[in-house]
Amino acid sequence: MDWAEPQMPVLLRIRARAAKQRPLKGVRVACCLHVTTETAHLMLTLRAAGADVALCASNPLSTQDDIAATLVKDHGLAVFAVRGENRATYYEHIKAVLARRAHITMDDGADLVSTVHKQPGRFGGSVIGGTEETTTGVIRLQSLDAQGKLRYPVIAVNEASTKHLFDNRYGTGQSTIDGILRATNRLLAGSVFVVAGYGWCGKGLAQRARGMGAQVIVTEVDPIKGLEAVMDGFQVMPLGAAVRRADILVTVTGCAQVLSTRHFRGMKDGVIIANAGHFDVELDLGALKRLSRRVRVLRSGIQQYALRSGRTVNVLGEGRLVNLACAEGHPPGVMDMSFANQALACEYLAKRGRRLEPHVYPVPAEMDREIARLKLASLGIGIDRLTPFQKRYLSSWELGT
Repeated sequence: MDWAEPQMPVLLRIRARAAKQRPLKGVRVACCLHVTTETAHLMLTLRAAGADVALCASNPLSTQDDIAATLVKDHGLAVFAVRGENRATYYEHIKAVLARRAHITMDDGADLVSTVHKQPGRFGGSVIGGTEETTTGVIRLQSLDAQGKLRYPVIAVNEASTKHLFDNRYGTGQSTIDGILRATNRLLAGSVFVVAGYGWCGKGLAQRARGMGAQVIVTEVDPIKGLEAVMDGFQVMPLGAAVRRADILVTVTGCAQVLSTRHFRGMKDGVIIANAGHFDVELDLGALKRLSRRVRVLRSGIQQYALRSGRTVNVLGEGRLVNLACAEGHPPGVMDMSFANQALACEYLAKRGRRLEPHVYPVPAEMDREIARLKLASLGIGIDRLTPFQKRYLSSWELGT
């Protein structure tokens, strides 16, 4: 935490200001996030702002136990998380956090919101608003909103430019490569590296893999994103063809059963597969197990499935987020902006949440720009400002050729 702190200058500035103004005094915040070093600094920022904070894990394999312990022992926070917890314990922890009668939910994957909506009488009575940090979670919330079932307003932190353009692209790109290398010690140069999904996370991963010397193939279901990958210089082909060439294959889609029986049957012997999407459903591991005669752990983070055909498939991190299951997740320098969005969105909801209709809302544009301005300032970088004439020109229609 001491190492990460100076790499999170925007959050530290927010904390210093919030400690004086106490904008969250008396507000109970339930957080379901990856329990990591960077998250610890967000929790300390919320507490400095006056919030009563409770934290649980948003992934069974992402918790850093030493961080969870120090938040409890040294900082007196309520934390319900342990690395490797099973599904039952995972949801027990979510319910323990919600049982504290939260005013604001802070999600990474929408499991808190989902639990509130499944048991509104038990957990929903006090909630005035929420935030969501991931693409997967925003998709779930937009589904609730479209059906008219969303019970309270949620700010889609993931959609902030200072979040998805940086966290998703640079954070996921680097940390996924980090997880793969820590688990496998594999040389990427010269390998065929398949990225399934070319959203912001997939773009970052494809760029980083190419930078390491891999031959990168992209697969997509969206023709616009597929075309973008082509124009960015990547090979693009259907997944069924790509799996036959892959040495390493990573899913980054937010969808389910991206890799299924027909794909496993076509893979090369010794292929490495991993998931960088939020939930482990992207890899149909049940289908893979049914095709296998044996599963063994080769080294920490690698499960090798020996198929009846004689080939082997190596799965990283049990199909969960490989950057957190096999490494430490995103670097503090990029989480600084993501968590600055979370902290400011929390303040926004505390002030205005009761007046908002139950919909999914974007991060206010002025908040997004302020975070970018603070990040540039912390890096010692200045940018230009429009002159009064330029402002008038950009806001007028009369001036032209």
